Amino acid sequence: MQRRSILTGALAGLAAASAFAAPATAASAPVQITNVSYDPTRELYAAIDPAFALWWKNRTGQVVTFRTSHGGSGAQSRAILDGLDADVATLALAYDIDVLGDRRKLLKRDWQKALPFNSAPYTSTIVFLVRKGNPKGIHDWADLLKPGVQVITPNPKTSGGARWNFLAAWAYGRKAGHSDAAARDYVQKLFTHVPVLDSGARGATNSFVERGLGDVLIGWENDAFLAQNKLGRDKFEIVVPSISVLAEPSVAVVTANAKKHGTETIATAYLRFLYSPWAQDIIARNYFRPRDPAVAKKWGVQFPYLNLVTVDKDFGGWRHAQKTFFDDGGVFDQIVSK
Repeated sequence: MQRRSILTGALAGLAAASAFAAPATAASAPVQITNVSYDPTRELYAAIDPAFALWWKNRTGQVVTFRTSHGGSGAQSRAILDGLDADVATLALAYDIDVLGDRRKLLKRDWQKALPFNSAPYTSTIVFLVRKGNPKGIHDWADLLKPGVQVITPNPKTSGGARWNFLAAWAYGRKAGHSDAAARDYVQKLFTHVPVLDSGARGATNSFVERGLGDVLIGWENDAFLAQNKLGRDKFEIVVPSISVLAEPSVAVVTANAKKHGTETIATAYLRFLYSPWAQDIIARNYFRPRDPAVAKKWGVQFPYLNLVTVDKDFGGWRHAQKTFFDDGGVFDQIVSK
């Protein structure tokens, strides 16, 4: 029965994905796509890749396999710049893809126009994960500054998730204190409660969940759900803060590499597939927030409502935010050097 239900789901998915049809061509030699992604998408693409491979083979007869790489988003972006031959980059934020065009002309500057929603096929946000019973009474951002509270968050210099965390914290400080000066003061105090800065979001989650470090993890909503549901609701609780940030992870074909490999057509189809109802359902099952309205409605009970700021409206876009907060000598460096 289980095998039949899986097959039924796959066939339904093939039908649902037909609106994103690949060119119906004669079968050709097997092809491999290299997807360089950020830490918390390991489980997501482990589910997406076989679904796309089945859909693609059904359309074209061609076998496609995947090579994947995961790490802190900023570090992954630098790895591509240093020669990691990605066909597609699926990173935590737009700036980490922007630099691929800015510094090495690996794609066009207007790459975000290639796909819907500025090439962000799903969203997420930043929440808190605490230990069962919430022994330190963590309910909102102000509670992170309580005496004795240790906060786990990764390093914004290497982690995209950490940059989302930082901006969510800044948004709270600005709202609570009605100024950027108040925001800076809050975030500076917050980092005095951080005992270790892991290089990536998944590393930070592992430090909190597996190594038992800290009292509260600031992190991706999907990682919080995963930790809670994988290890048991008797160990962790998710706390939704009063304000957070709309996180919009980005995807792009690394055009120069894909053309060199002869994979541009299939790489483009792979990213377009992420917008299909089938893939959107997989996205929701892996605790990311889908863009498709029907799928979002189906899974709506899973995702709590949050008051969200956006990078474009509240921080002037990613290029401005990166320069202000995270480039060498920026606000983050100034804060942690004190």
